[in-house]
Amino acid sequence: MYLRESHKGSQSLERPPRRRGGGSTGRRGRLSDEWVPILVGRARSQPFIVDRVLPRVTHNEVASTLKSVIKPGETVLCTDTHSAFINLEKTLNVPAKRFVASRDGHVRDKIYHVQSVNHYHERLSSWICRRLRGVATKYLPYYLGWMRLMSWKNIGDSAADIVRSALGRQVVNL
Repeated sequence: MYLRESHKGSQSLERPPRRRGGGSTGRRGRLSDEWVPILVGRARSQPFIVDRVLPRVTHNEVASTLKSVIKPGETVLCTDTHSAFINLEKTLNVPAKRFVASRDGHVRDKIYHVQSVNHYHERLSSWICRRLRGVATKYLPYYLGWMRLMSWKNIGDSAADIVRSALGRQVVNL
């Protein structure tokens, strides 16, 4: 997913401030430098979430982020058709299912889908953009940790493990 870059609370900006959300100042689409990529992974039927702010969405960045949490032989990787996800199954040594946006592209073999990730994207985006009215990009990893903490609050792990995971150590459900 992508969120618009924000310098909320900054006293000095390199560009004029946007008023009331405002539009982009140049290039079209999500390729602009005004968007911050966030990689989200979910284990279905479990509260485990991996989410990271990426500097760029490249194959190497995605593979290095997922390598520590994907277990070969136990995981089936379900992705969209972004070019960074091509050949991830070879790099991570797991089977992969790709989903193309179409009418019948939501479910494969009656069990594989990406709807749990899409639901998490919607919850995260609405929490950050509507409830919090946006957050500064430099603090975004901390807010991702806070969102993980809210997702894990009822699973019975110790409070210390949940706090360490919210701070980025990922010790819950590994």
